[in-house]
Amino acid sequence: MTESRVRNFAQQWRLYLVLLVMLLCLVAIGWKVSALHIMERDFLQGQGDARAIREVPLVANRGLITDRNGEPLAVSTPVKSIWINPKQVAGNRATINVLAEELDLNAEVLAVNIEKNAGKEFLYIKRRLPPADADRLLAHKLDGVYEQLEYQRFYPQGEVAAHLIGTSDVDDIGQEGLELTYDHWLRGIPGKRQVVRDRRGHIIEELNTLQPAQPGKNLELSIDFRLQNIAYKELKEEFTKRRAKAATVVVLDADTGEVLAMANQPSYNPHNKANMTDFSVMRNRAITDIFEPGSTIKAFTIAAALESGLFTPETVIETGPGWMMINGKEIKDIRNYGTLTVEKVITKSSNIGSSKIAFEIGPEPIKDLLERAGFGHATGTGFPGEQSGVLPSPQRWSRIEIATLSYGYGLSTSALQLAQAYSIIADGGIKKPVSLLKLDEAAVAQLPRERVLSELITSQVLTALETVVEPERGGSAGEARVPFYRVAGKTGTAHVVGEFGYEANLHNSLFVGLIPASNPKLVVVVVVNEPKGDEHYGGQVAAPVFSRIAAGAMRILNIAPDNIPAIAPMEISRR
Repeated sequence: MTESRVRNFAQQWRLYLVLLVMLLCLVAIGWKVSALHIMERDFLQGQGDARAIREVPLVANRGLITDRNGEPLAVSTPVKSIWINPKQVAGNRATINVLAEELDLNAEVLAVNIEKNAGKEFLYIKRRLPPADADRLLAHKLDGVYEQLEYQRFYPQGEVAAHLIGTSDVDDIGQEGLELTYDHWLRGIPGKRQVVRDRRGHIIEELNTLQPAQPGKNLELSIDFRLQNIAYKELKEEFTKRRAKAATVVVLDADTGEVLAMANQPSYNPHNKANMTDFSVMRNRAITDIFEPGSTIKAFTIAAALESGLFTPETVIETGPGWMMINGKEIKDIRNYGTLTVEKVITKSSNIGSSKIAFEIGPEPIKDLLERAGFGHATGTGFPGEQSGVLPSPQRWSRIEIATLSYGYGLSTSALQLAQAYSIIADGGIKKPVSLLKLDEAAVAQLPRERVLSELITSQVLTALETVVEPERGGSAGEARVPFYRVAGKTGTAHVVGEFGYEANLHNSLFVGLIPASNPKLVVVVVVNEPKGDEHYGGQVAAPVFSRIAAGAMRILNIAPDNIPAIAPMEISRR
């Protein structure tokens, strides 16, 4: 074979080899393409979708809280939160400067924070922005900067109902008050939707809703905001005037047990807690704070005495000389009242009279009645931090313990408990549960009702309580009177326990009122803690607050007067 023929053969062989390699490549490519399209189509499609289609949450708004008439007390408004992908933003000074300027943040602090989280893919920059502010920032179309729709709680009535309603946190989860108690009811169920995002993470198409968001359920309270507003205003005025440590008022529907108003002082703004230093102002003192009720307990001491059969309202008690020594301790009245009937023991609020009655019937009948009335037991509202109070039960009662129990020392209660107990007197001896939620007619009809006292005894006690607000009959709470309405009530003034025992110059001033006394519809409890100044008796400090609140309530609820004075006939003279 010649050299030229060998050279041609080699060239042809190389050509065929190249063609063969190219053919094999084409076959391999074709096979791979076929395999991708046929055998791995579903897997690859899923992988592609995973990089473009995303599931994003649908935020559920929290349920509405209203008063019994539909007045909004807590609503959720849509807001936007700004978040970033630190991996995309870290080191991008231009983006950081725009974020800082638009969101009113310190650029250096923001840059450091982003750098610390550079390994993450999610970081909130600012939450709960008004949509307009968020949209202004998003209009810059910054890489790695995104929005998230959320809801923010708004309390239209502010501090007027703050203690009762409570608050929710930045994630819209209940933290205080009824927001916490009924969080499971108010909180909605988030949904999901599918969207297509571009490489920068921006949503370019919404595909479908996988699971619709379910909004939270609404909550209708027993509160009547008209009464709540009056109670708050009048309580704050007296709290300020007396320079008191704290103050509380509860207005209870005597027929249903519904709480129509509940206010405390000092209060707080639920929208501005950032600079709050004393978190005790957030307590709903009407439910969470307990105190010795003082002479307000005498109504139940007298009821126990009447129930024993050993006393009638006309039974005579000798209280002179206005003081007595028991186990080395002095018990005294404001002055020497001399001889009093059992009814007048209530009128004059005689510690000597109630003590002698207690010695006669013993402590157990009094303790038993107080227990039946709800003292020492939580009211069952479920409110966070509710206190049950303390009802003593020693194995052996000393005479001083018997005496002090009869006029409200040695036991403790809350304002709501005290209101529930007096509702028994208001409703002919029937005890009902209290409610912070509105009750419809069916719910009211199904209320468990327990007879605690007979109608005769409650009528006798109610008559005695009417004399307390009638100065002409010797009562000490004339300031509790309401024009054109009969009022029954009881004052209370209790020394405050200090570091070394009862403080001589620190008192809690109380008044419990029932109106209208002919057929009580409302029970109002007023407690003013440690008022300053010369006046500290319940009839001086708490009774006037009751009068103003009750007068407003009668007008708002359109309850007919039961004490309209008779009009003397006019004589027309003839000439």
